[in-house]
Amino acid sequence: MSRSSGERLATGPEPGTERAQVEPLAALAAVFAVTIGFGIYTGALGAAMPAPDETAPTRSALDAVAGAASDDTGVVTPDRLGTALDAAPGEHRVNATLTTAERRWTAGPPTPASTADRATRRVAVATTPNRTRVGRLRVVLW
Repeated sequence: MSRSSGERLATGPEPGTERAQVEPLAALAAVFAVTIGFGIYTGALGAAMPAPDETAPTRSALDAVAGAASDDTGVVTPDRLGTALDAAPGEHRVNATLTTAERRWTAGPPTPASTADRATRRVAVATTPNRTRVGRLRVVLW
């Protein structure tokens, strides 16, 4: 038996007549799943983000006072503490206290008891020309 060149074998559909398609219900389910995934992701991301810091002005003042009171190497010099208060931003009243194991230096007006915001940081303090001690710089704003 011979076949003519015009006949095709019945092995499948003709090329180009059938394309891959997705059922509408499966496509809607995929869009729904992606939307839910993004919703869960943004909810988790929002919960993981830190809350705004209430002591931001105090931290900023601490950074400014520490920067103004320290030398090029980052060591705080007690003699500069009084002039460093001018570097504190804003219209707040500022008190700065520098404490080591042996001494304590204070600049600024006395602090009120409970209405003040405080921030502290460990710093290196130049106690004598060739001696550096670990100390704590505390800045109080009100």
